[in-house]
Amino acid sequence: MKEIRAIVRPSRLNKLRDALRAIPNFPGVTIFKAEGFTAPAAIEKRTVKEELTDFTPKLMVCVLCDRAMVDTIRDAIISACHTGQIGDGLVWVVDLESTHRIRDHSPI
Repeated sequence: MKEIRAIVRPSRLNKLRDALRAIPNFPGVTIFKAEGFTAPAAIEKRTVKEELTDFTPKLMVCVLCDRAMVDTIRDAIISACHTGQIGDGLVWVVDLESTHRIRDHSPI
């Protein structure tokens, strides 16, 4: 099993949801509200007040899936969330040692 995580713009959520639902046998997604900022070298000089309050609303997307689905899901996230602007986000994949469904204690 793999976990695909992504940080994306909230404005891309509807497009992302449509792209993920279009994937056959898509396993599901969890979305978290998050905040963040881009690398300091990518922005102009700011005041101290701006530096302390410059967090931008983001969403964290988490998908647990079989290894065979990783490329399809990752590509769908990138395609749906790409604007070409700084702050579009990141996608990464994490190996999972084990997962268990709470309902029936079964491994997934």
